[in-house]
Amino acid sequence: MICAHSPAPRASWHRAVSPWAASLLLVFALSSTAFAHGVAEGDKGYIQEITGVHILPFIYLGAKHMMTGYDHLLFLFGVIFFLYRLKHISTYVSLFAIGHSTTMLAGVFFNIAVSSYLIDAIIGLSVVYKALDNLGAFQRWLGFQPNTKVATLIFGFFHGFGLSTKILDYKISPDGLFANLLAFNVGVEIGQLLALATILIAMGFWRRTESFWRHAYTANVAMMCAGFVLMGYQLVGLVVMR
Repeated sequence: MICAHSPAPRASWHRAVSPWAASLLLVFALSSTAFAHGVAEGDKGYIQEITGVHILPFIYLGAKHMMTGYDHLLFLFGVIFFLYRLKHISTYVSLFAIGHSTTMLAGVFFNIAVSSYLIDAIIGLSVVYKALDNLGAFQRWLGFQPNTKVATLIFGFFHGFGLSTKILDYKISPDGLFANLLAFNVGVEIGQLLALATILIAMGFWRRTESFWRHAYTANVAMMCAGFVLMGYQLVGLVVMR
């Protein structure tokens, strides 16, 4: 487990076989939805037709994008999995928010062209990294713990480019672009806070049961599988679409 704030999970493989199978089915169900994560046709058509400043619609689109972005939510779930204190949660979530806000705004405002397949593959990698981190893999393999705050910030940058590539699909009018981008970013942060609150409430109940330590290993293995599926899907798309 990457976090110095809590003990390593004590679950064993044979005690988690059945939950692991169920979690894996859930992984593929979520991943199949995540493949469609992008710009809804109705939203895309609306944005392409309007010009000028439209604060509320862009706040709504930003919140919707984050709430339906399973790749982002999986990473966020991994980040807070072994965090218990609010100050630690706020530190990591703030670093993630700073990272994705910076590259999202810069990517769209300066029209930085990045392959969406490559960026989404890296986002899948971030999910794999976080799961391995929670499982304590890097401490065993490397003999030391990588800086988790730096890793969260860096992956936040990549998640931001993931957001910007989706926004560029909107082909937003330059009239009112900066204000609309800020509104979209506010929406993303609102969506992230709503998602985080939901995750923390669910985790709070789960942590009070004995099954948390029995299935913590299982949950992170399932998350790692989801990350590999997302990575593989995007890398195939990158090769095919060349």
